[in-house]
Amino acid sequence: MNPQLEGLDRLDGTYPFDVTRSVEHMRINKFFWNLTQPAFREEFLRDEAKRCRDSGLTEEETKLVRERDWLGLIKYGAIFFVLEKALRVLKITNLHAYAQMRGEKFEEFLKTRRVPEMR
Repeated sequence: MNPQLEGLDRLDGTYPFDVTRSVEHMRINKFFWNLTQPAFREEFLRDEAKRCRDSGLTEEETKLVRERDWLGLIKYGAIFFVLEKALRVLKITNLHAYAQMRGEKFEEFLKTRRVPEMR
C-alpha cells in the first residue's frame, strides 16, 4: 500500500486516488475525457448506451453513467475533473452534483453554503 494513503480508509468521505487506481480505472476516465471531443460528445448525446458500449465500458460503469451516480463514480475510481466534462455536456452544475453526492436536494444543499443565493 502507498504509505501516504495509510489510514485514509478510516476517514469517512475520503476516496483515495493514486497511480494504481488510475490505471485500474483508465477506461471510465478516458470515456469522460473523450467528451472534450465534439464527435464523441455528439455520439454520447445521440445514443448514450451505444457510446458506452462502443467505449468498452463494463455493465457496472455504464450503470453509473446512466444513473448519473456522481458519488458512485468517484468511489469507483473516476477523477472528478473528468466528471466535470460530463456535467458540462449534460448541463448539470457542480453544485447540483455536490448535492447529489451528499444525498440532498439542491435547495437543501444551498442552505449549507456560506452564500446560499449563489448558484
